[in-house]
Parts: sequence; structure tokens; C-alpha cells
Amino acid sequence: MERRKIILDCDPGHDDAIAILLAGKSKYIELLGITVVAGNQTLEKTTKNALNVCQYLELDVPVYAGCGQPMIRDKQVISEEIHGESGLDGPAFEILERKAEEKHAVLYLIETLMNSDGDITLVPTGPLTNIAMAMRLEPKIVSKIKEIVLMGGTYQLGNVTPAAEFNILADGDAAHVVFTSGCPIVMVGLDVTRKVLCYPSIIERMEKSNSKASQLFGELMRFFNKSQKEVFGWEGGPLHDPVTVAYLIDSSVLKTKEMYTEIDIRGTQSYGRTNCDFFGNSGKKANSKVAVDIDTEKFWDIIEEGIKEYCAE
Repeated sequence: MERRKIILDCDPGHDDAIAILLAGKSKYIELLGITVVAGNQTLEKTTKNALNVCQYLELDVPVYAGCGQPMIRDKQVISEEIHGESGLDGPAFEILERKAEEKHAVLYLIETLMNSDGDITLVPTGPLTNIAMAMRLEPKIVSKIKEIVLMGGTYQLGNVTPAAEFNILADGDAAHVVFTSGCPIVMVGLDVTRKVLCYPSIIERMEKSNSKASQLFGELMRFFNKSQKEVFGWEGGPLHDPVTVAYLIDSSVLKTKEMYTEIDIRGTQSYGRTNCDFFGNSGKKANSKVAVDIDTEKFWDIIEEGIKEYCAE
């Protein structure tokens, strides 16, 4: 069986951490590297979080720090109210010994893609700054990207403003670059990720595996659920980012619809909105597959199997 080669571009973040966990030991995925961007917290903190997760799970995957601010906007958006002061509050990690690679994430993306056979999928689960900067610095990488499977956007309601989802709002200009690049894109937005709420019963189910991975899952999700309850009133936090990895493991977990998606980078109240042409009113050719439904039972099965991969050791 040929494993899907991916680079995970993330901003850990509780749900990003679960995406790393799911990809790290999957027999369906070859995780080539992790590139980090500012988003859920500052770049210093998100990089430390990625390293902590890799060290804890004993994943031999290189981590590259990338962009710490948006391409154009002067305001960096973080999500401290959801992810805490560290960006990954909850678990008590041991002293961090792992270090990030010296190469900048953008340069790593360019170098790796240019030296590839066009068989690498990019999986951004944070703001799209690293990906867009790489495209602008070396446009030739666009034809070398097999697919971009991203968590971000919504064709319905935002979660930071009425119009916009966090990852796109954080750097709408970067999202504009990616969505106009011509790369094959699968957009996994709030429309489906809000359906996979991690209720306490789910945490109990995952902890039965009794491994370091199941323990990490429980510690992460208990804090995440607490903050989601305080901010949104939900009993379970939506596990946004791992849906991208679950889709790469089993594409039948999602139902997608081809749409033309345009990023609002000129508006004020609606900056960062992903305007998805659901009904084809614009007459423009689709540039993305937008997730419109998810098999929640299958998703949690995939998460459980991913956690069990760590039990074999």
C-alpha cells in the first residue's frame, strides 16, 4: 500500500495537536515534516507546542518554524480564549529537548516540493501564510503540489465574525493567494467540523486505549471542551483540524461539492469570508471541493484507530 506523502502546516492549538497525533503513526500517511505558523498563538508558542507534541508522542518528524505575522495585515490574530495562554493549555509536558530545524518553513516547503515528483499533499490547519509566501517566493511549486487539503473557511456562518472563520480571517490575503493559485483544493470548513463535537463520552472512549496518545487526547480535550463551553456554550469542542487528516485516510468520511470560492479581502465587516458559490450563480469554474457533510461515526472510528496505532509499541 502506497502511503500518502504530506506536509502538515499548523498552528498548535488543541485540534492541530490531534491532527499531528493522527498523522504521526498512520499506515496510510507518510508525514514528511511539520511547518508551523502563528495563529492560535504566537509563532514562538505554536512552534514549542508542535515540538512538545512530537516529543511526547516520540515522533521522528522535523519541525520548521515559519511566518509569525500575516502577509499584509499589521494585526496578528490569536485565539487565547480557546487555546489558553500557551496555545496548548491542559497537558503538563516534560522539559522540551526537541528543537526546530534551522531552515525557515517557507524555504523548506519550496525545497521539498521542487525536489519532489509532484506527489506531496499540503495539509494546512492554520492561517495560510506559509503556503502563500512559498507560492509567491517560488511560483514553480504550484505545479508540484499534488493537492491542498485545508481546514478553514465556511460557506455558512463564521466563528470569529458572523462572516469569517478564524484561519482565513487571520490572513485573508494569504488565503486569496492559495485559492487563486490553480492548485487542487479541498476546503474542510466549519460546515462539517462543527458536526464532530468531542463530547465527554468520546473522551472516555478514546482513553480506553490506555496509551500515551490516549492520555494526551484526554488531557487536550478536557481543556478544549472547557473553553468551548465558556465561549460557545457547547458540551463538546469541535475537533476541526483532524478532519483533514481523516479525509486523507478515508475520503468517504466527507461529502464534497465543487464550488468557486473567493476570499473577501476588501470588505470590513466581512473580511476573510470564503464566498463559496454553492449554486453556481457566478458561472465561474470551480476552484475547490468544499466539504458539505461528514460521517461522524466514521470520523470517530478513524480517530480511535489512529490512537490505537500508538498502543502497538
